[in-house]
Amino acid sequence: MINPKWAMAVISGLAMLLLIGQSAQAQQDNQLIPQAREKSQASNPKHPARQKQVSKPAIKQEAANNTKMAEATKAESARKPHRLILQVNSNEPAMMNLTLNNATNVAQYYRGLGEPVSIEVVTFGPGLHMLRDDTSPVKPRIEVLAMSHPEISFKACGNTQENMRKAENKDINLIPQATVVKSGVVRVMELQEQGWSYVKP
Repeated sequence: MINPKWAMAVISGLAMLLLIGQSAQAQQDNQLIPQAREKSQASNPKHPARQKQVSKPAIKQEAANNTKMAEATKAESARKPHRLILQVNSNEPAMMNLTLNNATNVAQYYRGLGEPVSIEVVTFGPGLHMLRDDTSPVKPRIEVLAMSHPEISFKACGNTQENMRKAENKDINLIPQATVVKSGVVRVMELQEQGWSYVKP
């Protein structure tokens, strides 16, 4: 038969060991929880501490990227040529001189900025007289302008030239600076479709 006192002593001892074990486990858990929490916070990108670490470099990088994009856009704009069509379809010396004034002013403006520009003076109908070797009232001026401003070119309508040849029964010679295109009107249309700016003085 088991001695009651001895049984109580055994039970009390086991209870004590159980309490000691639970206390030790609790202390261990208390030590691990802060470490786990810190590790979890450090790996969480939404945590304020994590955001402070990531945000500053990210902001600097974004600002640098924006600056590079702005510089690239500005450089691209500077490289992109400005393109202008000047139409002449009138046999009036004043109109022809105004056209040459406009072409010169535009060429000098963009030369001063260091930006490329292309200017085409397109003549057709009565305006072809501007580029005719025998009737041009601005022939000497075009000769000088062509040497100082190679970005300005002169186009003569081939249809008009042929019609004048038939009407006058002779060859219609053009000044050396002129280049013949099949149709002056079509030339203006095609350049506009390519994004050229159009001005009729």
